[in-house]
Amino acid sequence: MSVSDRQPVTAPRRPTRQVTVGDLTIGGDAPVRVQTMTTTITGDLLATGQQIMELASAGAELVRVTVNDDAAAEALPLLVKGANVPLVADIHYQHELALRSIEAGVAKLRINPGNIGSRDKVREVVQAAKDAGVPIRVGVNKGSLHRRYEKLAATDPAGALVQSALDELEVFEQLDYRDVLVSLKSSEPMEVIEACRRFAKISDVPQHLGVTEAGTLAAGIARSTTAMGVLLAEGIGDTVRISLADDPVYEVNAAFHMLQALGLREGKARVVACPTCGRVEVDVVALANRVEELAKDLPGDRVISVLGCIVNGPGEAKAADLGIAAGRTKVAIYRKGVLHRQVDKAELDAVLEEEIERLR
Repeated sequence: MSVSDRQPVTAPRRPTRQVTVGDLTIGGDAPVRVQTMTTTITGDLLATGQQIMELASAGAELVRVTVNDDAAAEALPLLVKGANVPLVADIHYQHELALRSIEAGVAKLRINPGNIGSRDKVREVVQAAKDAGVPIRVGVNKGSLHRRYEKLAATDPAGALVQSALDELEVFEQLDYRDVLVSLKSSEPMEVIEACRRFAKISDVPQHLGVTEAGTLAAGIARSTTAMGVLLAEGIGDTVRISLADDPVYEVNAAFHMLQALGLREGKARVVACPTCGRVEVDVVALANRVEELAKDLPGDRVISVLGCIVNGPGEAKAADLGIAAGRTKVAIYRKGVLHRQVDKAELDAVLEEEIERLR
């Protein structure tokens, strides 16, 4: 049996209400969705439009853009028109920008209850969103909690996040508005886990998961997947963003790898590669990166192994759809667990292209 023939072990899903964002469904029995955020100045129409296209091409299903000034709000109608993915307007401080974003046709709003303003302003935004059929995410961040929660946050950080969300949701309930999502974020993974668990016990509102200000590439992925992996394995979470101080394309790739590891999304073809040691007889890192590049458009259920020594190489290669076990001068190629051919290292690059193409 090849790896791709096996039935994946999938994480359970907590039942939540379903929200429609553009033509995308979130919550309920919908897949866990992957989102990211542009890093350009939103008012720079060309740069922002180009990055939205790149992120959608990488697999992002929702792209958030900051709407922080008049130039950003003025760019929104054309960005919405040209986007091939639902756009989310990220609003802080100025509720008027939320109203302009709705008028511009965004698919979703994200507002921060710590700084969006008075309840009257929130009601105005919610009513406008309801009239336009635009969902809202209530994005609660530890770093921008309203001062009314400072005392609680000092003793119960997770509880302060949850209480802030619940208090904000009262406005939505008063206006009979149900197209709402919630995120409860901190830069501390354990606080995120605790807050999201508590909220999940008392509400069916879909949750967007994330660790805010997670860090640079390696640290950010580690901190994000620590929190989100636990929650998703418990069935909590309807959308995710791995926030990195790096190219947001990396956020999308990392999110799909995480969801694929949990059996929640197909993602991309899986490349199994050894971590290298003194036994390797080939540049495994370069070879694995080359294989990933060649396999980036393969179906998500394909598995390719790249091993660089005779200890685990042959066994792992036999367990994959395509196995590459490299020695000092020769490379063994396995297909569906059967030794298919042996080639000289000098031939390997051309052979890789040929063999990976066969997996389509």
